[in-house]
Amino acid sequence: MRLSVVDLGTVAPGSTETEALADSLAVTRHAEAAGFHRVWFAEHHASRSGASHHPELLIAAAATQTSRIRLGSGAVLMNHYSPFKVAEMFQQLEAMAPGRIDLGMGRATSGPVLDLALQPDRRQPSRPDHQQQVLETVSWLYGAFPEDHPFAAHPLVRTTPGVPQTWLLGSSPSGSNLAAGLGIGYTFAGFINPAGAAAALRHYRETFRPQGFGLEAPRAILAVNVTVGETRAEGERLAGSAKGFYARLGRAGGAATIPSAQEAARELTPAQAAEPTTIEAGRWPRFVAGGPDDVRATLERMVAESGADEVMVQNLIADPDDRIRSHELLARAFGLTPEADR
Repeated sequence: MRLSVVDLGTVAPGSTETEALADSLAVTRHAEAAGFHRVWFAEHHASRSGASHHPELLIAAAATQTSRIRLGSGAVLMNHYSPFKVAEMFQQLEAMAPGRIDLGMGRATSGPVLDLALQPDRRQPSRPDHQQQVLETVSWLYGAFPEDHPFAAHPLVRTTPGVPQTWLLGSSPSGSNLAAGLGIGYTFAGFINPAGAAAALRHYRETFRPQGFGLEAPRAILAVNVTVGETRAEGERLAGSAKGFYARLGRAGGAATIPSAQEAARELTPAQAAEPTTIEAGRWPRFVAGGPDDVRATLERMVAESGADEVMVQNLIADPDDRIRSHELLARAFGLTPEADR
């Protein structure tokens, strides 16, 4: 199975954003060495828990420290930006790391105040047309505007023949419709909406239509929150950080930080601590956790039920060493080939 990572720039308890960003680059170097296919960086604004606010910056930095692994955004929040700006930015990243750049596009609200702060024209409420923004972005990248379109006479300046891979990220059926209709890659956030993941990914595959934007067949990723420990008990213990963070979100909103496993054990209610981390009665969990064999069995079942081509691992493990160890155990469980053995 092809495995990848989405990195949030997790700020460990008691650490700084500077340390968190250095940890993100270390995770990326390790992921390349362990045989992961790609690393994407998140876009979270004014977040105390994650230091990845602008994925383009981490992509550029990671490109200088790696040579093989694909690098991308998970995701650029299109509702805040000009499609031309996004297309030109990622085409330049493609020039910096030819054949290794992914443009993952999504949308999200950062709350009314931050959404206003990110809005260029504040005279009226912003009502971005997500479908149009995505279509315009891929049209810039592939030079696909009609001849009579005003943008057709101003193509992107290309310094490399390649084009970034384009992906739509979502957690609802509307995203699968848009990705399939445009004929681009689709990534479903199973850690946000586990109940809807399998149906959305299957629908994408069934309705995919090539449109000349780089794909002749569907390409689907399932993104899952995954914590792997040496044993089932250790994996469950480390997953307490993810459970504890979501519990804190309910109390503190955007001010929430990620607790250590020890802090989470003290803060979680018995019901929160006992939230399932495997598929039970056919229901997918928000967090997949356990030992290597447990996690592999759960992920293989998720792939079989959804038809995903690839699994992208997110986690909220507080300690950066435990985070890297979790990736290492996962890679070993699936038999990924370390770079040194190729």
